[in-house]
Amino acid sequence: MKGTTPVDISGNLAVIGYGLAAIGPGIGLGILFGKTIESMARQPEMSGQLRSTMFIGLAFIEVFGLLGLVTPFIFK
Repeated sequence: MKGTTPVDISGNLAVIGYGLAAIGPGIGLGILFGKTIESMARQPEMSGQLRSTMFIGLAFIEVFGLLGLVTPFIFK
């Protein structure tokens, strides 16, 4: 391909990286909430502790997702 530079290729790969950075946390949140609800159904007396642990996991998943979206802008 004539005229293709490494900058063009890295720009195209960055778009794929942004998509993966958005899909990953979505899958993680689905698994987290699904397993937490399943655990609450199995042991209702543990629902308070499960809920607080779920919110800690939610915070980590969201932080890593935002980090994945922001990192390319920082190191550009």
